[in-house]
Amino acid sequence: MKIYYEKDVDTGVLANKTIAVIGYGSQGMAQSRNMADSGLNVVVGLREGGSSWQTAKDDGMNVMSIEDAAKTADIVHILIPDEIQGAVYEQSIKPYLEEGNTISFSHGYNIHYGYIQAPQGVNVTMSAPKGPGAMVRRTYLEGFGIPGLVAVEVDATGDAKQQALAMGKGCGLARAGILETTFKEETETDLFGEQAVLCGGVTELIKAGFKTLVDGGYQPEVAYFETCHELKLIVDLIYEKGFAGMWHDVSNTAEFGGLTRRSRVVTPEAQKEMAEILKEIQEGKFAKEWALENQAGRPMLKRMRDLEDELQIEEVGSKLRKLCGLEK
Repeated sequence: MKIYYEKDVDTGVLANKTIAVIGYGSQGMAQSRNMADSGLNVVVGLREGGSSWQTAKDDGMNVMSIEDAAKTADIVHILIPDEIQGAVYEQSIKPYLEEGNTISFSHGYNIHYGYIQAPQGVNVTMSAPKGPGAMVRRTYLEGFGIPGLVAVEVDATGDAKQQALAMGKGCGLARAGILETTFKEETETDLFGEQAVLCGGVTELIKAGFKTLVDGGYQPEVAYFETCHELKLIVDLIYEKGFAGMWHDVSNTAEFGGLTRRSRVVTPEAQKEMAEILKEIQEGKFAKEWALENQAGRPMLKRMRDLEDELQIEEVGSKLRKLCGLEK
């Protein structure tokens, strides 16, 4: 495992290069502003008249159309949603790439699954914070940063990794450490984490726990506090201190109960399903399913969003978050 820190990275490799950040969402805003504040030459490429255009201008960024940004830049850092990257790349970026340029990403999805293919002589790199954009910006302003990843799929110029590392340093990632990986590893582990644990797994666990308590006759408000609200407190302890530190900080009763019962919830059958989910990711089955879903106008996603909004835990949670001052 190779980890790079600030002392290991020379941003001089970017001294005469222009970086075009495509997109100004959570990551686009944070990364472009951090790199600009670090002294790198950054422009922001956006759809003219789009909702982010004036926001980026108000933040002091040099804003231009995606096409003009691609023409201007030596490095095009693509931070728009996965599902639209391919079309935007083909229409507004690829025609303006020249030999020696770099296309850069913070998620390897479109490169790994072949939805974007670089022309001959163009670098393909990754500079990826391991955290949400708001945290990338906040920790940078606080004088620190969050960890990041770096990867090179194509090194056409011989210094592709140095460029990607310099971008990571400009974002503040080298303050915490930049881990070297591959597009394959980043893409497959990221999708698995989202689906099986961080987004899919944890929400299904919360729903199941909430329903079990409500079906058992307990107040929905109490059930929400016990299965959802307090989750952040536990995750924060794990984030800061690891499993052992979390077990040390909760009660002995909680520790004994958790350690003796957890495998009855996440069973060997659940782990088999996790392995199947990983296999679908590795074989490209999920990517094909998501592509077809987008081609059809996302009917399944829209329906699932509607169903999620109708859940009792959402109604109860919204009410309690307002009482706690967490939601307006």
